[in-house]
Amino acid sequence: MNKITITTLGRMKAEGEKIVVLTSYDASFARLSEQAGVDVLLVGDSLGMVVQGHESTLPVTVSEMVYHSANVARACERAMIVADMPFMSHGTPQQALDTAGRLMKEGGAHMVKIEGGAPQVETVRHLTERAVPVCAHLGLTPQSIHQLGAYRVQGRDAESATRMIEDAADLQAAGAQMLVLECVPTLLANEISRNLDIPVIGIGAGPDVDGQVLVLYDMLGISVNGIPGFARDFLSGAEGIPDALSRYVAAVRSVDFPAAKHSF
Repeated sequence: MNKITITTLGRMKAEGEKIVVLTSYDASFARLSEQAGVDVLLVGDSLGMVVQGHESTLPVTVSEMVYHSANVARACERAMIVADMPFMSHGTPQQALDTAGRLMKEGGAHMVKIEGGAPQVETVRHLTERAVPVCAHLGLTPQSIHQLGAYRVQGRDAESATRMIEDAADLQAAGAQMLVLECVPTLLANEISRNLDIPVIGIGAGPDVDGQVLVLYDMLGISVNGIPGFARDFLSGAEGIPDALSRYVAAVRSVDFPAAKHSF
């Protein structure tokens, strides 16, 4: 069983093979997801909402992210593990390095994910120059919910779309090796994906990117906060959770998901 690495994901992008990403927070779901063929397990700070019951991701701590990442890492043999850098854990490059060090050394993550555009470029450079692989995150950035005011699509107007294109290029130049686009119009996501050499993973960003990610509980239709419009309940009609996970993998690989109704 060959381990998934950033080199694997780069080859998949080059060959047009869709990358399957799913959030994971514990050993049991991590093992089932890996067995279903999920390539990347994202230990998301979304756990603050779907596991802990908070109204946002903001209360999640670094220690909680380390704990959940370690749970996932102990169950995996093949999948690549990416861990979110939680809110207020990367305010300076040095703080970001300290947080990333814990997520990788104690939590077993292979890569860390940081939300934000231009203000994060120097932090991304600081990390990648010190052997920390980074996944950037643009579009809807949940840690900025109090600035955004609502969970809504980003990049609809020309100015914000241009800024997102520029931020994506700058983050890649700073060393980011993967990018997540959340709640971004399909045409804009497609342009960003085509312009970058690194894999671009979408969530509510249409089908024309290099892969897809969903929150596990959304994909199973069991999120306590309701299912977002860009998600699909794969447990509905399935023969259980393993079958639902396999259906998700197959749907992403075949570009059956996301459909137009899951896109903007």
